[in-house]
Amino acid sequence: MNTLQAGDKAPQFSLQNQNDETITLSDYLGKKVLVYFYPKAMTPGCTVQAQGLRDSKDALDGLNVEVMGISPDAVKRLPKFAEKESLNFTLLSDEDHAVADAFGVWGLKKFMGKEYDGIHLYPH
Repeated sequence: MNTLQAGDKAPQFSLQNQNDETITLSDYLGKKVLVYFYPKAMTPGCTVQAQGLRDSKDALDGLNVEVMGISPDAVKRLPKFAEKESLNFTLLSDEDHAVADAFGVWGLKKFMGKEYDGIHLYPH
């Protein structure tokens, strides 16, 4: 897993959002974009993380920062999460985790003695 470092150029991507529209990172050229990855919509940790970004929207808008949350969830799951939590930012579907791979946040994880592939919330 090759984790991006501060100053690295972000990998380009095009993904479907919660409205089944194609969002391309290059559309935001010259803008500040906060891209965050979460393992699964509507789970406790991911919900708290999304709520925190939702509640910080005014401050982020003041800094001209666009927020994009990326998960391996199917597009059809994203509108339910956005509506349930009143999310005010873009959610993107990365079902094959190609974008998570490119950003260096997808890989083998260990939890309670078991190994599985997933998103590393705190990559090393």
